[in-house]
Amino acid sequence: MNARYFAATLLALAALNGGHVAVAQTTQPAQPTPGVPSTPGTSDTPAATKTPINSDSELDADDRSFLESAAQSGHLEVQGSKLALEKSGNAEVKDFAQKMVDDHGKAGQKLADLAKQKGFEAPTEPSLMQQAKLKTLGLREEGFDKAYADGIGVSAHEDAVKLFQEASTDAKDADVKQFASETLPTLQQHLQMAQTLQQSVSKTP
Repeated sequence: MNARYFAATLLALAALNGGHVAVAQTTQPAQPTPGVPSTPGTSDTPAATKTPINSDSELDADDRSFLESAAQSGHLEVQGSKLALEKSGNAEVKDFAQKMVDDHGKAGQKLADLAKQKGFEAPTEPSLMQQAKLKTLGLREEGFDKAYADGIGVSAHEDAVKLFQEASTDAKDADVKQFASETLPTLQQHLQMAQTLQQSVSKTP
């Protein structure tokens, strides 16, 4: 009798404990898997927060090349004209040179601002070939005025006028085209002045 009672008691305890285990298993909250977001589509990845590149700030290669060449040409004329102010004793040459320094200085600043607006730094010096040309000019004593009028006055402005004429019609960026169109008349005026100066200094002994 006692043995049967003891066995029944054991069975009842086992059943009771099994019920608790079952309850514990069914009421245990699910644990999220490490590294997996609990709500789909809410992950904050670098791709979701990356700022897109503004393609409007990128110039066409030809437009950028124009601005770079124009900047170098302007520096050539300014530096060459500063040499003329130092070395020439001809008042006509000095007047022309001062105008070149003033006008090209202003145009150069506009160009630098435009280039920066478009996302790059314009050259701050003439090209290596132009620097060699300036060095040769600076070494001249005899015939300096003629060399300046020929090289910086006429030749450099012929190149600049051609460069700006092309950009005023072919530039793809509206701001670049406007800059070229607005600057071109001044360069054409400079070329006419340079040709007059060239004739004048050619007559000087």
